[in-house]
Amino acid sequence: MTDTAPVSSAPLLEVENLRVHYPLRGGLLRRVVDHVRAVDDVSFPGARGRTTGLVGESGSGKTTIGRALIKLAPITGGSIRFNGTELTTLSNREFLPFRKRVQMIFQDPFNSLNPRMTVEAIIREPLDIHFPKQGVAEKRERVAGLLRRVGLEPDHMHRYPHQFSGGQRQRIGIARALAVEPEFIICDEAVSALDVSVQAQVVNLLQDLQAELGLTYLFIAHDLAVVEHISDHVLVMHRGKLVESASAEEIYREPKADYTRKLLDAVPRL
Repeated sequence: MTDTAPVSSAPLLEVENLRVHYPLRGGLLRRVVDHVRAVDDVSFPGARGRTTGLVGESGSGKTTIGRALIKLAPITGGSIRFNGTELTTLSNREFLPFRKRVQMIFQDPFNSLNPRMTVEAIIREPLDIHFPKQGVAEKRERVAGLLRRVGLEPDHMHRYPHQFSGGQRQRIGIARALAVEPEFIICDEAVSALDVSVQAQVVNLLQDLQAELGLTYLFIAHDLAVVEHISDHVLVMHRGKLVESASAEEIYREPKADYTRKLLDAVPRL
């Protein structure tokens, strides 16, 4: 990876013993009879200005981790510290300022964009929430600048999502995530719904934005080839457990866990 932004030694994100368990109910009284351990005792750091790749099969718990970090999934136990602040104990009201600092890029670039809203309204919506005192002209100028930054034209702001290709829609999603100037972005299968050639363009865009803005990424994916290209550190999930955590170079050169080796063996090679 190109590394031009200064990186602090202290991690931006610290996850310790994170657990997300969903109750299973049964019987006439619908009592809790067991739990689905979607995430079970997972710990990892998120280094500033770096990309942590999170890989595993469907149902491994990787997306649940991403959702738990922004309080979209219930946290059963453990600790999530962002820049030294414990997030798990914050109320929704107290957590609101962190929603500006932590954003998410979703998997499906079509369903994650409101088809009834123009591109301008989609990107301006987080500005309306977090910067209510900004004027309309200032916000419109901000939207135009964000579109240029992700490789689109300012006059695209008057169009609707269905008028764009999948890759262009994902660029709109990236622009929306950047609108409030976050420090940390969760990329939840952000390129898995795109064609291979478009995947490369979006990954390169994410890397350029990271180098320019000093962003920290959690890159969630099942495609190990893409993760290898973008990640500095890789976490491997299996059935809610973290089975391996190492630098990308170590993971791909000499994996320790049998499950990691099986995932790598399944990656097509030319």
